[in-house]
Amino acid sequence: MKNEFPIIKTDRILLREITGLDLENIFKGLSNPDVIRYYGINFDSLEKTKEQMIWFSDKKQMWWAICSLDNKTFYGAGGLNDINIKENKAEIGLWLLPDFWGKGIMKEVLPLIYNYGFKNLKLHRIEGFVETENLNCKKAMAKLDFINEGTIKDFEVKNEKSISVDIYVKTN
Repeated sequence: MKNEFPIIKTDRILLREITGLDLENIFKGLSNPDVIRYYGINFDSLEKTKEQMIWFSDKKQMWWAICSLDNKTFYGAGGLNDINIKENKAEIGLWLLPDFWGKGIMKEVLPLIYNYGFKNLKLHRIEGFVETENLNCKKAMAKLDFINEGTIKDFEVKNEKSISVDIYVKTN
């Protein structure tokens, strides 16, 4: 018997399992230059976006579609990846379509995700790797009481340029 994917609701947001029906919305987000500016991946076709759909279904990940409460409007996606039960840690991530930026969704959704990780997965440490230039995300992480543990210089190459990332951590 398959385990039911958890559904999380607030008075205005629904977090539900990402399904094949979300392919076009995932593509819409992960092909948008504004969304992928600080995001590690991007896709230039629906066919290539299927790679991301396979990644979402991997047991090391637990990502939700972020939607309106009535499930009619897709806002973005967020979740935990690289879940390591042995070491009780995971990485948190989230992206939103630009139409929904500045509406408090990130501030509302991130606690739902990390609280799920702490309470249901019994994680002790949740990490967020934020590109150093992504000032809005860094501000949001600080507002949510994530601790900045420092910067990893030249962490990876993106668009043929070395980028640094700041590590934000919340522990239970």
